Amino acid sequence: MRFTRIAPMEDGGSAFEDGEIAVERRQVAGGVPPMAVGELPSIGGVQFVRSAAFDSTAHPAPREQWVVMLRGTIEVTVSDGSRRRFAPGDLVLAADITGTGHVTTGVGDPPFEALFIPV
Repeated sequence: MRFTRIAPMEDGGSAFEDGEIAVERRQVAGGVPPMAVGELPSIGGVQFVRSAAFDSTAHPAPREQWVVMLRGTIEVTVSDGSRRRFAPGDLVLAADITGTGHVTTGVGDPPFEALFIPV
């Protein structure tokens, strides 16, 4: 499964990096057919987030966290001006916890919903 990491740069900016989570077929419970399973490292404290608007100024991530898109679409701009859109099913690892960070903009119809999973 592919994901995008918003990485901190030495100059205090941010950039996109592509990554991949290893997925294997395994049975997760008795009576359930095998499924594709991949691990997302986490320390706990998962948050469900819903917002009618998700437009921000430049900000670093509050902590290194997975963003699992559930509903709506966002566009993230990193400090070099690169932009990527993320929609339901996309994974983002926000790791730019210092520096100028990134800008997040809601695209399309609200609400925006996601899970924030701290690393």
